Amino acid sequence: MYKGLKPRPPFFEIGPKAYLYGDQIIELAMAADRASEKYDVDIIFTTPYTEIRRVAEATKNLFVFAPHMDPIPIGRGLADILPESVKAAGAVGVMLNHCEKPLTLSVLSRTIKKADELDLITIVCADTIAEAKAIACFSPDIIVAEPSELIATGKTSDMSYIKASTETIKSSNPEILVLQSAGIKNGEDVYNIIFSGAEATGTSSGVATASDRIAMVDEMIGAVRRAWDDRNKK
Repeated sequence: MYKGLKPRPPFFEIGPKAYLYGDQIIELAMAADRASEKYDVDIIFTTPYTEIRRVAEATKNLFVFAPHMDPIPIGRGLADILPESVKAAGAVGVMLNHCEKPLTLSVLSRTIKKADELDLITIVCADTIAEAKAIACFSPDIIVAEPSELIATGKTSDMSYIKASTETIKSSNPEILVLQSAGIKNGEDVYNIIFSGAEATGTSSGVATASDRIAMVDEMIGAVRRAWDDRNKK
């Protein structure tokens, strides 16, 4: 699917983190792949490193992302994540600066530059509006406006935060796509976020810990499509 283009709004990001592993990741990725085609919604699937190649080979509609990489050159770096190896494994993008893997602005700048050199899409997490504004100066492809205190709590960002963070990022660089996330637990949350004006949203534990992960993926991606279509009828 990936042809050097960014995901189209409305899109969705699924990041199973370390909740799942092995064949569980592949099963979830294949469900996301089916939902992407069914609802015509682009999906970023941020997979553990160990499953990048299997996910890329098992799916045809997903934007397969690595959960991190390090701005190192080819050579020494025993436990570091080489950007070239991420791309060679089949990833088309990388997530950076998640609250579970934070980066300094200096390192983040260098990593985004390296990703650009390799034609890897960058999705960068920002904890605050001030941080989002600073990150926008580096021109990543996507910024995740995600207050870390809400992650995995089941509580979503309020509408004032969604509006303010989006406006701040767009005023700095209107080409940056904005994903509003944190605390997304079901299709209703997804619908409300997209309908309120977000270009995208996503989840980790909301899908990974659901009693029926496959059904939850379908519910959430279906909600993205309904919310976007309803919003454009207004």
